[in-house]
Amino acid sequence: MVQNSLSPHVNPVNEQEPGYGQLFAVLIRRFPWLLLVLMASVGTAYAITKKTPPTYKSFMQLLVEPNYQGRRGDGGSSAENQFIDPNVEIDTATQLNLMLSTPLMQKVVNKLKPAYPDITVGKLKSSLVLDQIKAKEDKVATKIFEAQFTDKDPVKTKKVLDAVQQVYLEYNKKQQNDRLKKGLMVIGEQLRNAREDVDKAKANLQRFRVTQNVIDPESQSKDLETQLNNIIQERRTTLSQYEEASARYNSIQKQLKSTPQNALVEARLTQSTRYQGILNEIQKTELLLAQSRLTLTDEHPSVQKLVDQLQRQKELLQLEQKRTLGADAPPVNSQGQSLLEQGQKSQIDLTLSGQLVETQTNILALSARDQVLVKKEQDIRIQLQRFPGLLAEYSRLQPQVQQSQERLQELLKNEQKLRQDLAKGGFNWEVVEEPQLGMMTGPNLQQNLLLGGVVGLMLGGIAAFVRESADDAVHTTAELEKQIPIPLLGTTPKLPMTRGRDSVIQLPFGKPEVASPWTVQVLQSPPRWESLDLIFKNIELLNSVAALKSLMITSALQDDGKSALALGLAMSAARLHKRVLLIDANLRNPTLHKQLNLPNEQGLSTLLASDSNIPNQISIQSSGSSYIDILTAGPQPADPAHLLSSPRMGQLIAAFEENYDLVLIDAPPVIGLVDAMLTGSYCRSVILAATIGRVTRTQLAQATAMLSKLNLIGVVANGVSNSNSTYVPYANQSRFALQQATEK
Repeated sequence: MVQNSLSPHVNPVNEQEPGYGQLFAVLIRRFPWLLLVLMASVGTAYAITKKTPPTYKSFMQLLVEPNYQGRRGDGGSSAENQFIDPNVEIDTATQLNLMLSTPLMQKVVNKLKPAYPDITVGKLKSSLVLDQIKAKEDKVATKIFEAQFTDKDPVKTKKVLDAVQQVYLEYNKKQQNDRLKKGLMVIGEQLRNAREDVDKAKANLQRFRVTQNVIDPESQSKDLETQLNNIIQERRTTLSQYEEASARYNSIQKQLKSTPQNALVEARLTQSTRYQGILNEIQKTELLLAQSRLTLTDEHPSVQKLVDQLQRQKELLQLEQKRTLGADAPPVNSQGQSLLEQGQKSQIDLTLSGQLVETQTNILALSARDQVLVKKEQDIRIQLQRFPGLLAEYSRLQPQVQQSQERLQELLKNEQKLRQDLAKGGFNWEVVEEPQLGMMTGPNLQQNLLLGGVVGLMLGGIAAFVRESADDAVHTTAELEKQIPIPLLGTTPKLPMTRGRDSVIQLPFGKPEVASPWTVQVLQSPPRWESLDLIFKNIELLNSVAALKSLMITSALQDDGKSALALGLAMSAARLHKRVLLIDANLRNPTLHKQLNLPNEQGLSTLLASDSNIPNQISIQSSGSSYIDILTAGPQPADPAHLLSSPRMGQLIAAFEENYDLVLIDAPPVIGLVDAMLTGSYCRSVILAATIGRVTRTQLAQATAMLSKLNLIGVVANGVSNSNSTYVPYANQSRFALQQATEK
């Protein structure tokens, strides 16, 4: 039989991004993979560095400053000088870029051919780098340009840059003369174009204002947007007030349990003195009638008189109700109970009734106000629809007028200045840094090892996460809670698995001659006591409505600590003065009698095979405590599923529930066997034990799905690493407390 207890709160499955703690835990767990890839990457970087031949690099720097933009000391970066030639700003950089062109590179190759016959344009381009130096502070491009050449011969690097410098200066000198001669012609053409642009821009702006009947569409659109924002804000305020009034209306109506119309009717009747007076007379008559009926029969004249008087008073009350309410008077039933119930409201109810009517009025007013605001908002939006086009056109025309006027004034000033600069010559080129013998630049062992380490960390992290993604095991309680939709009842340090007959100790609840192996000794550690007590208390809280009479403990896999968990829960219940029966229902591979050193000649299998109506008391073995009894599995039957599915199993569980406060059943694993499903169908509650780091997500999902039809109330995480320092001061006291509690 399965009885549903109080429905536990299921764990919400939060699909969240993994946090830093989870990522760090994965790296720690897969540290060997990370270390292996890191060492391989660093080793590869070391080998490549040792095999790479050394390279050398030489560089030179040139200051390129046009004289007609201002001589040194004149602050030659004024804005008006930029209009002398449209290519002035990019010309210096273009000159250096032109050095990479094939004609200029060929000139450099021709100069170097006598010393280096094998040099070609392709080889020169592949090793030559030209760049403009930028300031370190603000990254602004300077007028200094740097050329770098890399080769395996340090002398060759210097000679190549010497040839590049010579070819560039020759080419630039020729370009200066041509550019300055064209300066006046270029600026004259720009002046003519600028005057035409000014006239055209002014005419376009004037035509736009006349045809569209606007002066400044930008300011007009801002005014409309301000109005729209105010209306939207006012609508939000109205909506907030409407929601607040609706919530207040629902709250008051819930308290009164009445509609506004009924509340108004009851308030009017309560405030009517005549109506209240008749109610008082009816109550007095009912009291006299009740007293008379205690001694007289209903046929007695006195009783009949009081009945008639009560009827007349109710009719009078109905007339007074109609007089007070008029057309709003509600109908009454044949017994007149509605008349007697109405009008008997306290002052608080009257106040709430008034607030209910007032709130309803406010809701209607706010709704009407919102409709008016919606209409205004629609009107303004219609007006604003035409402004984007107007603003775009106005924003295009207005800057054209201003820019064309400014450009015209600028060109007029620069025309006069250019006439003066033409007589001063072209560019002033100055070598800032002469080419030197090439310096060794590589390979850099330290840098390559560092790069190999960085790459190794990245690849190692990827390898660690790939290995983690291939691992289906559950490693933390957080993963366990996310994986299954049932509560986590608690966690325990690693509980003992099934082992052979090791050295034994005395059971804390046993007789002097009854000894137990290391299983109970492990359970006596303070961390496990506390965790098992907490788990048992959580189970009791989940079964607060239906009494916790029978509880089956199972697991997804064999050796998940379920037997030790069952024994620990029995000890926790015994310390709470509960009579506990612990049953080993694993008929195929029983372990409880081995863990407790108990005989197994008779047990659950013999009881199930027996026809006796009363359980065989010989099969139930006392632990030496008045609180805990043990029922071992007994001899292994030929067909355990047949015995566990028999009606006899249900009868035994029912009989045990009547004789014990708690029946704990150690069931076999749920995956691969039907025994746990058969046993759980007779228990009121079922819990699942899972070992962290051993059970997989697939196994958890399969076990949860198989137990979903039973009353699966939660899961217990076994093998969780805890710090034992908290329990050390209380270890001795807790051990004595356990023994005293179970021996009472």
